[in-house]
Amino acid sequence: MAPVLPDSAPHTGTRVPRAGGVPFRRAVVLMLMTLVLPGSAQLAAGHKETGRLALRIWFGLIASVVALFGLGLVFGSFVFWLLSNTVVLGIVRIVLMVVAVGWAYLFVDAWRLGDPLALRQKQRLAMVGINGLLCFTVAGSLLFASHVVGVQKDFMSAMFANGAASGAHAGRYNVLLLGGDSGADRWGLRPDSLSVASIDAETGETVLFGLPRNMLNFPFPKGSVMAEQFPDGYDCGAQCELNSLATWAQDHKALFKGYANPGVEATKEGVEGITGLTINYYAMVNLQGFQRLVDAVGGVTLNVRDAIPIGGIGAPVTGHIKPGKRKLNGFQTLWFARSRVAADDYSRMARQKCVMNAMLHQLSPQTVVFNFDKIAKASAALITTDLPRSEVDRFMQLALKARQKPIRTVSFVPPMISTGNPDIDRIHSTVKNAIDRSEGKGSKKKTTGKSTSAASTTGTTGGSIGNLKEGYAANQASDLSSVC
Repeated sequence: MAPVLPDSAPHTGTRVPRAGGVPFRRAVVLMLMTLVLPGSAQLAAGHKETGRLALRIWFGLIASVVALFGLGLVFGSFVFWLLSNTVVLGIVRIVLMVVAVGWAYLFVDAWRLGDPLALRQKQRLAMVGINGLLCFTVAGSLLFASHVVGVQKDFMSAMFANGAASGAHAGRYNVLLLGGDSGADRWGLRPDSLSVASIDAETGETVLFGLPRNMLNFPFPKGSVMAEQFPDGYDCGAQCELNSLATWAQDHKALFKGYANPGVEATKEGVEGITGLTINYYAMVNLQGFQRLVDAVGGVTLNVRDAIPIGGIGAPVTGHIKPGKRKLNGFQTLWFARSRVAADDYSRMARQKCVMNAMLHQLSPQTVVFNFDKIAKASAALITTDLPRSEVDRFMQLALKARQKPIRTVSFVPPMISTGNPDIDRIHSTVKNAIDRSEGKGSKKKTTGKSTSAASTTGTTGGSIGNLKEGYAANQASDLSSVC
């Protein structure tokens, strides 16, 4: 009688693990096929309906991505439109979630098709590990991408309204930039910083006009609300400085019917009267929120020329930012921009322009992508603007163009302009000349003339090159980076 071999034991209804590595290799291959070509494992194993459906969806997605990529290469504006269109972002988010769930299902199904019960225990454990890793990596990545798209969609919805777009004026967009402390009951009380970014609508080349917050005796554009109240210039009967327009307007809201924000409108009209420019949009920066934004991008590298006090002006000095080229966190950057101890308002204005310049040139697209969640959350608490959602893609393109070009600055401060009795005609002509030079229409002579060359040889005051008498280099520069 022939001996009974172990593998010829009678069938008991329980699958017996098979020896050898062929079944294990087959199971691994099915997993890898799903990773490279979702649905191919099901097609190879005979589950043709599931496999064909998955492959059709996969090739459809690939074709869509290739088509979008091609359109992006041919029409650069198309990419920015995609990034700013909330409807498209919502669709993309849902598609990513569905693909993540469907791909995870295909991995689990490929594991089942690999017949894990027929494998040895160690092989089964290895298959579970491989399947879990692939599911976690692929589905997790897609779900994270869906989350980022959702954050972008929510950010666009919260930050930008559906208002009407404002066309360029003489080929330029003029954006009023305001910086101040905001609270629940105000849009920004007596802003610390007032600037106008005049941006070429084609090239993105930017001229930054700085206005001192303490300017007096300035006019308003004809026909404006404030011109009707002050036809001979701003004289409110008290300390009528430029940055007091916001609080004056808040106290006279009835005059601003039809305007969502009286404080902004009054300030905008004052800036238009001073510069002669027509303002397209405004952006109000909450300086406390600015601290969060700097932290979100990992800090900003600045050239600290003098020790900058932290605190002071009604509060104790609690420390200093040490001199040197340093990467500052949000708290330090905020005090670099705001500190007035051992400095004057115009030195501080110069430092603020250096912060703007650093943010523009150091905030790379890669930094934005990898820190997008934190940046979006910080920006929602940072900026109030009337830029409509339909114009965001345009300004994203202009910002990228501006990063490649020098920033020209002109500030209407001493010694060029007396803030107590400003020469408005000279300011208007200075604005025109600065814009002409940036567009290549005027003389190539530096905007700053004597003021810049003198400031560059007289050391520093309050962390800025120059002094009150001769002017500060960053306030009057043809290339802001060179004097920061």
